[in-house]
Amino acid sequence: MQSVSEEKKLKPKNQVANATMKDVAVQANVSTATVSRALMNPDKVSQSTRSRVEQAAIEVGYLPHSLGRNAKRNESRTILVIVPDICDPFFSEIIRGIEVTAAEQGYLVLIGDCAHQNQQEKTFIDLIITKQIDGMLLLGSRLPFDASLEEQRNLPPMVMANEFAPELELPTVHIDNLTAAFNAVYYLQQLGHERIACIAGPEEMPLCHYRLQGYVQALRRTGMVVDPHYIARGDFTYEAGAAALAKLLTLPAPPTAVFCHSDVMALGALSQAKRSGLRVPEDLSIMGFDDIALSQFCDPPLTTVQQPRFAIGREAMLLLLDQLHGEIVSSGSRLLDCDLIERGSTSAPGQRK
Repeated sequence: MQSVSEEKKLKPKNQVANATMKDVAVQANVSTATVSRALMNPDKVSQSTRSRVEQAAIEVGYLPHSLGRNAKRNESRTILVIVPDICDPFFSEIIRGIEVTAAEQGYLVLIGDCAHQNQQEKTFIDLIITKQIDGMLLLGSRLPFDASLEEQRNLPPMVMANEFAPELELPTVHIDNLTAAFNAVYYLQQLGHERIACIAGPEEMPLCHYRLQGYVQALRRTGMVVDPHYIARGDFTYEAGAAALAKLLTLPAPPTAVFCHSDVMALGALSQAKRSGLRVPEDLSIMGFDDIALSQFCDPPLTTVQQPRFAIGREAMLLLLDQLHGEIVSSGSRLLDCDLIERGSTSAPGQRK
């Protein structure tokens, strides 16, 4: 058995903890794009460049020493699912839809969490290069590593679920987020609300862009002014929803209704409303998005947009299986229906205490 000191001696001198593609590029004195090409599309670079990149990758700990470039293309019957944040309860039903469908066809599912992308990046690259996965399902809008469109064509088959990123040119399964958000805000307007705020998700996420556009279009359709002070940003956490509502309640004319881009942020807002002495829905109506299980059991139960999460996972997996079986699958959207679920967290505006 080796001691800790002996193990340290065996490590390459230049090895970097949690090495990234950028570390490889610095070590090999090339660009990250060249690293990506050399590892995932090796026919596009010279043999000398490929060797230099591979050696640099091994030296910084990006690839294992045992990695063989001539690994045979064997079917692993394993799928890699890339999840933006494994802690977000929204993804559970999508993953269940994927796993049930995969198991029916004898496939195993690996889950990769992108919340700490730099640490995971080399693991994903290893799985691809060593042919340990047959395909990938992306539940977010980004690849977990840098790859040009040309390089992506040399990757295993991929399908996107939940998000929509046309620049990746992938088959995609999702809902019409803009229309769903429009209908949700219009519902609040029909209840009689005029001061409607929005707790939006991260600006860089395409689905948040579409949901915010739906909010804006609903206000403009009825002649309401779009006040940027009524738009707060969060990161899909309970804490973000609570902090966003606390900020909105400091406005000179606080909102009487809040449309949230996720149930998790809506639940955080609901908790904050109660701590602020507000009654929901009498003083403040709160609407979520997704219909996670907890939305039915909070007090009051949450009005929300119900996404067909299991069906999204199942349809995405079926599209990936089609590709794995040699069928040509066109890129672009496959839209699934969603429903507005009315529960106890919304009502006509009442009189504040």
